[in-house]
Amino acid sequence: MSFDFFAPCPRGLEAALVSELIETAKNRLPPGAMSVGAEVPGGVHFRGNWAGGMAANLHSRIASRVLLKIAQRPYRDEHDIYELAREQRWDQWFTANETLRVDITAIKSPLRSLEFATLRVKDGICDRMRDKAGARPSIDTTYPDVRVFAFLTATDCTLYLDTSGEPLFKRGWRLDKGAAPLRENLAAGILRLTGWTAGTPLYDPMCGSGTFLAEAAQVALDIAPGLDRSFGFERLKQAEMAAWRHLKSEANTARNTAQSGKRDLLIFGSDISDVMLDKARANFKRAGFGNVPLKQLDARNMTPPASGAGVLVVNPPYGERIEVRGRNARGEARPTAREMRGDDDDGFRRIQDDTPDPEFFHALGDALKQRFTDWRAFFLTSDRKLPGQLRLREAAKTPLYNGALECRLFRFDLIAGSVRQRPASKPAAPEDQDDAQ
Repeated sequence: MSFDFFAPCPRGLEAALVSELIETAKNRLPPGAMSVGAEVPGGVHFRGNWAGGMAANLHSRIASRVLLKIAQRPYRDEHDIYELAREQRWDQWFTANETLRVDITAIKSPLRSLEFATLRVKDGICDRMRDKAGARPSIDTTYPDVRVFAFLTATDCTLYLDTSGEPLFKRGWRLDKGAAPLRENLAAGILRLTGWTAGTPLYDPMCGSGTFLAEAAQVALDIAPGLDRSFGFERLKQAEMAAWRHLKSEANTARNTAQSGKRDLLIFGSDISDVMLDKARANFKRAGFGNVPLKQLDARNMTPPASGAGVLVVNPPYGERIEVRGRNARGEARPTAREMRGDDDDGFRRIQDDTPDPEFFHALGDALKQRFTDWRAFFLTSDRKLPGQLRLREAAKTPLYNGALECRLFRFDLIAGSVRQRPASKPAAPEDQDDAQ
């Protein structure tokens, strides 16, 4: 049996997700198990059997979730949405003993209250379960057994059953995120956009808790990103668990085979903070590897960690987070201002009142120009003036979103004799020119 699936992803990574899903279908599945469909803003449609949906959950490094389409129909008001939800055979997917959560998103919906629309979807599901099973599922918005997603356009309502459970960027290995973390699936997508492949030197000179490095190491060691976590489909009645056991066994074999071969991953990191490096090492150990060289170093003093050209990738901090986050004279960890405020990372927000340190970024740009000839450098930042701060001219810039924060991925080609300094007084490119690319 085949189903229609939708895999949402960070905005800007849709084409990368298409490419990844095609590779999964070709390399991990028998013919016909997955057919990749249309790329739309915020995700990718595909069709497949249970093995196809499970493989997307297990192997996708870029998708945020894998949603199974249940129904779609035009609507005019909340009553139409309630009726659509009530007509579906939810009892064939889960029992009334499972806890439930309903989420709704909308684009140009005419409805006044999405909260009320969410309530009507929940009522439709629970009323159907009561009619068929004699009981209503309990609601759990924190750790539900089953998640249902509704998507509203101006005219249509689509109902999805979540097959992932926790978002797919939660790989299960991260012990400590540190300040201003980068979501794992965004980091994986950026690595794909850089064109980096295993065996090419990769260096993050401001690695923090090591997200780029961990994602790259898992690629190099053929570790499926979902291998050590659970999924929502494991609680669904119709899920073909024999197919899941086969996929997981193959993934375990691939990991063991890759890790049995002793080789240099050519993946390197450094950070000015020994505290952050300790967090990175703990994350790497939990992720199943520990052979990524890390060095405590001010990024302005960085040098290529390997011979030959490579890829440098960094998500630079700004303002207060550029300061040393090391230890004081008594060996005590010095928290950042963000940590002292107790800000969490759920929204993946950066502090908007931080201002870049021009002297630091001028020196960083000089280090790139003088020491990293023939490398390609990629910077993810919400500051569109970063090229001017580095005094480098970008070769390309790609709009991406880190959560709700709009960013740019700047690429700098550090070719000897062709890198030109950009005068510090030159104004930034107009906003409309930036967005037109």
